[in-house]
Amino acid sequence: MLSNVDRELLQRCLARSSGGWEDFVERFASLVYCVANHTARARSVSIDAKLTEELVSDVFFEIVDNDFAVLRRFRLQSSLATYLTVVARRIITRRLAQTKKSRRRELLVVKESLEQFEGKPNGSGIAPGESAMESREEIEAALSSLSGDEAAAVRMYYLDGMNYRDISSKTGLAENSIGPYLSRAREKMRQSRIANS
Repeated sequence: MLSNVDRELLQRCLARSSGGWEDFVERFASLVYCVANHTARARSVSIDAKLTEELVSDVFFEIVDNDFAVLRRFRLQSSLATYLTVVARRIITRRLAQTKKSRRRELLVVKESLEQFEGKPNGSGIAPGESAMESREEIEAALSSLSGDEAAAVRMYYLDGMNYRDISSKTGLAENSIGPYLSRAREKMRQSRIANS
């Protein structure tokens, strides 16, 4: 099922031959762009040009990661384009889910922050665009009261939508200590808000 052209391209890429990776990207970039757009539409997610570029980059980064582990797992039982379509769809679906989760968390943090800072239920009486901007600045100011690791963990969890396992691998903290760590960080942020008000 694998064409001679794709077989040669795959071999050049895995052997790290000069120009192999560049030729691979050139051959399959449009396919990955199509998969990104189709996957987003299928999940009713609106993506702009910047996010599309990031999704495509994520796919190619994951393909090259761990010495082309994704390509080394290819068993030649389909065309290379079919295999890459499946791989790209999985990566993009995962990333879109993380993006959606991150946006949801960010909105919750902004809403909670607005309610705490303004002292008004559900942020009533506040202009939506203005309050979100002010809230974001206030959140960043509150994060500045934390140590580097604490601020990084709070950002990863609440703004980037990362789970405890991902935070643990990025920060070196034990996975079962992330929850209490975030609680302490939130308390420090609250104390900082109170002190600055």
